[in-house]
Amino acid sequence: MNFTARLTFVGLLLGAFAAVTPALSQDYPARPIRIIVPFAPGGSTDAVVRILANQLEKELNGTVIVENRAGGAATIGMSVVAQSPPDGYILGAANIAFGANPSLLKSLPYDTVKDFAPVSLVARVPLVLAVHQSVPVNTVKEFIARAKEKPDSMTYSTAGHGSGSELSMALFAYLTGIKLVNVPYNGGGPQVAGAVGGHVTSLFATIPAGQAHFASGVLRPLGITTLKRDTTLPNVPPIAEAGVPDYEMGDWIGIVAPAKTPPAVIEKLNKAIAKALMVPETQSRIEKIGTQVEGSTPAQFTAFIDKEIAKWKKVVDTMGLSLD
Repeated sequence: MNFTARLTFVGLLLGAFAAVTPALSQDYPARPIRIIVPFAPGGSTDAVVRILANQLEKELNGTVIVENRAGGAATIGMSVVAQSPPDGYILGAANIAFGANPSLLKSLPYDTVKDFAPVSLVARVPLVLAVHQSVPVNTVKEFIARAKEKPDSMTYSTAGHGSGSELSMALFAYLTGIKLVNVPYNGGGPQVAGAVGGHVTSLFATIPAGQAHFASGVLRPLGITTLKRDTTLPNVPPIAEAGVPDYEMGDWIGIVAPAKTPPAVIEKLNKAIAKALMVPETQSRIEKIGTQVEGSTPAQFTAFIDKEIAKWKKVVDTMGLSLD
């Protein structure tokens, strides 16, 4: 085959591919979509993704299944996504661990930047510093004072190494000079259960995971990680307002696909997520569990992840949080 013939052949292939890609998008989804949540059931990521999946089924006119693959500081579930065919049928629920793990873990089973295609940011998640009802503190300042006076008596649960709850407490401890004993659990649900059962004295919990226990009084909320109060807990002050001026923290939730997923499929998914998040009932369900709805374009989400990776590198290096 001479050079001209080869060029013609390549041109035909590219033309065929360009014609097929939109067709794939039009037919998508032709079978069930699975969203891998890399945490145990019961946490905020799981709760929000299930609400989103319910509405996505209507927007895409297909089946969306949420599958929990907990463990490995969220790397087990995300590895499944990274290694899946790039066809849009296996997606991943990314959160703060996705941006922090490149710094927390010296060796990841995937490349966070190269092995994923960001689809959309979905929500932001405030966390709440809370104590078990048996702990005699009612404010952030009292919590800090007790931790300094009786460091051996203060423990805290986390949703696992590299989770938002662990990073929140690490930042809090760094800024206040306190030391507490970390008791890691496998997910947000088990983490809260540990605190509710009195096995630990404190925790940073998401509002969805801790809300019922705040209402019952078993857990006493002291401060919220964001700079603004949350409408679901209007009497709980921001930690920055309650005694730690430089403190600001927040988890987030987004959807990613395997790298090289066709742009047309990414675009269709992004538009479906945007439409789902605009449905009043979906917004209400997400906000009622203390999570703030926030969509994005794929490009905006990519830029957001890049900033998260850079931010957590500075925090991890400064605070010595590496898990390896």
